[in-house]
Amino acid sequence: MFRLRLLPALCFSLVALFNFSQVSADDTPSVRPAEWAQPVDSKYNLYQMSPTLYRSALPDSKAVPLLESLKVGTVITFLPESDANWLTAPGINQVQLPYRTNHVDDADVIKALRAIQTAEAQGPVLMHCKHGSDRTGLMSAMYRVVVQGWSKEDALNEMTQGGFGDSTHFKDGVRYMMQADVDKLRTALANGDCSTSPFAMCSMKSWLKSANVQ
Repeated sequence: MFRLRLLPALCFSLVALFNFSQVSADDTPSVRPAEWAQPVDSKYNLYQMSPTLYRSALPDSKAVPLLESLKVGTVITFLPESDANWLTAPGINQVQLPYRTNHVDDADVIKALRAIQTAEAQGPVLMHCKHGSDRTGLMSAMYRVVVQGWSKEDALNEMTQGGFGDSTHFKDGVRYMMQADVDKLRTALANGDCSTSPFAMCSMKSWLKSANVQ
């Protein structure tokens, strides 16, 4: 009986993954929905998602005056390379959270969302990767569903049809989103947990640390 119930859900996920993976940049709606991230600067693939959150490709030193004009207080990179080589403005904090969409797990998502929320309390935040499409796209979509309460469908539509880059890069992000348990992610984020699973590496490290303290 369990297998019979599981089969339709599995088929739905596979169909959704196939449909989203076929979206091309040319499928961007002619009239951009007002709730989607709005363009700020095409050179850096820079968009504003909310009054306190921006997304972009990898900036350079020439982008610093723009970030300062937007009052960005924190820049979060998902790249393995530090932003220190181009970002020297003393008033902008730097956070580095490298990850890869083909190896992303709940702990990566929770860490990124928590960093965004913490930084937003101090002012506008910019998150970026190299092109501003796949890694940034996935975290943007997860922010939409976990923090802002969007449906997966709406977040995936923005992610794949928002004009952020080559849609062939979205396959791994779409796959993760389709299986993500949003309620568990939201609960873990609110409770200060590092993952949705007590058996995750970060959870085990926290348990061992607390046990040693005691």
